[in-house]
Amino acid sequence: MRAVVVKTFGGPEAVELVETEVPVPGPGQVRIKVAAAAVNPVDAAYRAGFLVPLPEGGVLGLGWDVAGTVDAVGAGAPFAAGTEVVALAYGPAPAKSHAEYVVVDGSAVAPAPASVDAVHASTVPLNTLTAAQALDLLDLAPGSTLLVTGAAGAVGGYAVQLAHRAGISVAGVAGPGDEELVRSFGADRFVERGAVADGFDAVLDAAVIGADALAHVKDGGKYVGVIPHAGPPSVRGIRVQVVEVAADGNRLAELVKLVDEGVLASRVARTYPLERAAEAHARLAEGGVRGRLVLVP
Repeated sequence: MRAVVVKTFGGPEAVELVETEVPVPGPGQVRIKVAAAAVNPVDAAYRAGFLVPLPEGGVLGLGWDVAGTVDAVGAGAPFAAGTEVVALAYGPAPAKSHAEYVVVDGSAVAPAPASVDAVHASTVPLNTLTAAQALDLLDLAPGSTLLVTGAAGAVGGYAVQLAHRAGISVAGVAGPGDEELVRSFGADRFVERGAVADGFDAVLDAAVIGADALAHVKDGGKYVGVIPHAGPPSVRGIRVQVVEVAADGNRLAELVKLVDEGVLASRVARTYPLERAAEAHARLAEGGVRGRLVLVP
């Protein structure tokens, strides 16, 4: 099969398309024939060598999100062949979801949404789970005030939608051209990037502003970031935490239902074939993407 990998760390030019063995599912695992797989900032971080070393063998696969069809199963796997699914391909491996096939644990898989195509479905797992698990860490009661940085982005946009649904008074930070979009997610207030807005009970820092985001939070408030082990030092008694997304098929299934109910809006900026994966990485590096870039085998 064809798979997108890196053998040396670097910029988009480090991305390669290689031929490799079709993976075989073990006990409790499923093999998914990939229909679409979103490109995320974590893929760029893997490519650049910021998160993990090259594994034994010197090949690191890319791709965390996947939508497709179960093609083969290991003993005890919870899905049957032929089932349309989405999944989070968590952690490092020689081949991941930017490939024609990927093997994942059955516990990371959920039925695909019925209301959107596979390209849109592939944008759901990583970003919705990150947003939902970040909100879990904040543990805000209805009526609390929350500021979401990067509210026009994928994680930030989902966080606004989920917080709004939970009855939280949410403000979204983004560029001036994104106000209509951010308000369409359910933001009660729009804050232009760089503006002063303080006194919030909490901030969800999807834009990775870091220490500067703490200025928006009241004394004794809460901060949650989205880069593991990279939260800013606490000031003024603010509780600082960071989310490290966990594969959770049951939670993902709940989020998929919210997609089908119209609560969560999946967004696609552009699709690329696997052989143009390096171009997708270059476009991601330029910034300003609204919606996800998606690879289609």
